[in-house]
Amino acid sequence: MADSWTDGILLKIVNVICYVLFLGSNIYTVASPSNIYFNGKVTYITPAPWAFLIWSVIHILMLGTIIYQFFPHGKRVIIDGVSWRFPLLAVLNAIYVNLWASHHYIVAFIFALLVSSAVTHIYYIVKKHHSAESLADELFIHLPFSLYHGWTTVLVVLTIFEAFGVNAFEKPAGIWTKVLVFLALFFLEATSATYAFSSPEGDLPASIAICWSLFAIFAEQRTSGFIHWSALAFAILSLVWVVKGAFGLSSRVRGGGLRLEDEERAPLVGGH
Repeated sequence: MADSWTDGILLKIVNVICYVLFLGSNIYTVASPSNIYFNGKVTYITPAPWAFLIWSVIHILMLGTIIYQFFPHGKRVIIDGVSWRFPLLAVLNAIYVNLWASHHYIVAFIFALLVSSAVTHIYYIVKKHHSAESLADELFIHLPFSLYHGWTTVLVVLTIFEAFGVNAFEKPAGIWTKVLVFLALFFLEATSATYAFSSPEGDLPASIAICWSLFAIFAEQRTSGFIHWSALAFAILSLVWVVKGAFGLSSRVRGGGLRLEDEERAPLVGGH
C-alpha cells in the first residue's frame, strides 16, 4: 500500500512547528538590537561575522526537508528513520542559540555539545541507513545534515573559547592562548580531512562548512600574526580536502551514483 501524506501526520506537524522555532531562534540573533554577531565576546578564534551565513543556508535546505517529509521517500527517511530526533534537535538548538545570544557562554557550551550529539546521531542514521537514491535525497536530507554536522563541530570549538578563553579586547594573546588556538585550528582542519575520507566520494558539505569557518577566522584575527597566518594555513589545507570531496562527488555523478539502481544499495526493498 502506497504511503499517504497523512501517515505520521502528528510528527510531521511537530516538525513544521519545530522548524519555525529553530529558524526563529536564529532570526532573533540577527534582528535583535544587541546584534550578537558583532557585539558578543571576541576571542582569538572568533570568525568574521559572515561565517554565520551558514545558518541561512541550513535554514533554506531544512525548509526543503520539511516539505520533503510529505513525500513517500522523504517520509520513510525523515519520519520513520530520523523520527523524533529532529524535534529534539530543534529544541536543543533553540536553547543553545538563545543562551549564546544572551552571553551565557558556559551553559551555551554545554548545549552546544548536546546539539552536536543530536546532529551526530541523525547524521549517522542518514549516512549509514539511508543512502541517497535521488537528487531530492541529496538536497533535502544528506546535504543539510552534512552541512549541519560540520558547522556544529565549529560551533563547539568557538563556544568553548567563548566560555573559557580570554577576551581579545582585554588581554593580549599569550603563549598558551596561541598554543590552544593552534590546536583548535588543527583539530578543525583534521576533522575536515576526516570528512573527505569518510567515504569514497567524501562528505563535501561538512568539509565546506569547516573550510569556510577557517577562512573567516583568518579574516577576523588581525591582532596576532601567529594566529592570523596559522588560520590561513589550515584553511588552505582544508580547501584541499574540499577539492578532494568535490572531485569524488563529480566522479560519483558521472558514474550515475545517484541512481542507485542496484539492489545492494536499496535497503528499503523488502527482503533485503
